[in-house]
Amino acid sequence: MDWKLSAMEHRGEKRIAIRFGFDDALTKAVRQFKDARWSQTQKCWHVADNDHNRDALGFNHSLLTISSIKTIEKPVIINPELAEDIEINIEKFKRWMHSKRYSTNTVNTYTDAIKSFFKFHINKPISEISNSDIINYNNDYILKHKLSASYQNQVVNAIKLFFAEIENKKIEIELIHRPKRPKLLPNVLSKEEIKELLVALGNIKHRTMLSLIYSCGLRRSELLNLKPNDIDSIRGVIIIRQSKGKKDRIAPLSQKTIEMIRIYQESYKPGTWLFEGQIKNEQYDERSLASVLKQALAKTAINKPVTLHWLRHSYATHLLEAGTDLRYIQEILGHSSSKTTEIYTHVSTKSIQQIKSPFDDLDT
Repeated sequence: MDWKLSAMEHRGEKRIAIRFGFDDALTKAVRQFKDARWSQTQKCWHVADNDHNRDALGFNHSLLTISSIKTIEKPVIINPELAEDIEINIEKFKRWMHSKRYSTNTVNTYTDAIKSFFKFHINKPISEISNSDIINYNNDYILKHKLSASYQNQVVNAIKLFFAEIENKKIEIELIHRPKRPKLLPNVLSKEEIKELLVALGNIKHRTMLSLIYSCGLRRSELLNLKPNDIDSIRGVIIIRQSKGKKDRIAPLSQKTIEMIRIYQESYKPGTWLFEGQIKNEQYDERSLASVLKQALAKTAINKPVTLHWLRHSYATHLLEAGTDLRYIQEILGHSSSKTTEIYTHVSTKSIQQIKSPFDDLDT
């Protein structure tokens, strides 16, 4: 497999961008550079742009293969080819997931995880794979390369599912070390910050999109999958179809939001999708939606790394602070478990602000 090299600037430093598709061997090769870093925004690896790295990468060429790296200390292993029977079983696994209506992202993630696992055990037949092999992969690949805890859990889930459905073999999952999920509080904006953010949007289409996310607690994909008929202005509800977990649900629509949608529809006259790109009947791009938020933030005094999901968190928290029953919030957000919704009780300030600090009683 080839990778593409290009000059880039990252936080004021001159760097060499290294771009390639999913490939374990290439990832290992890049990690051998002491200053290799991953850029989440650019979606690529990058190293310092200096003579040593240029020589190591053969930067005189726009394309090079992994074998052309000259001065890497550790030996580089060419990306191994999987045995034919393993490739066949992986394809069966993909078809099974598609038949079960797994999301495209899950299918791709699980497929990549399974391929990575079998390439790690390239010389071992499937029939001889045991729990110890999974533990070794976990310790000697995932932990060694400091891959994320969420990826570690995804890999374990993928392996368990693959062997259960394709190999009819039970993996003792409790024997495999699972990372503890960090307990993070949801990020929340105040009502004043939400208002400042929405007012900064002069374009009615952009303002309507972000307003809907906040006013109905929508996920990004839920907004982009809306169709004009999903807005029921008579009943005052919005219908969210086949969202996470393949479930339909409804959320209340305020009269103010209904009026905003009406003005937007009269101006843009959407066809298939409620929010479309520049081409008629083409769904609005999720990257463009993120850009809308970024541009709005630039016009405000909000100095926080706000994402679209913050609007959903803020909606739930503001409902809770207004006295809405947690069970209703769970239904509106589409949470399967009440435990997921209960996290908003930890960021709601309604009760906390009523607690008087003993410090106030000190005569200092």
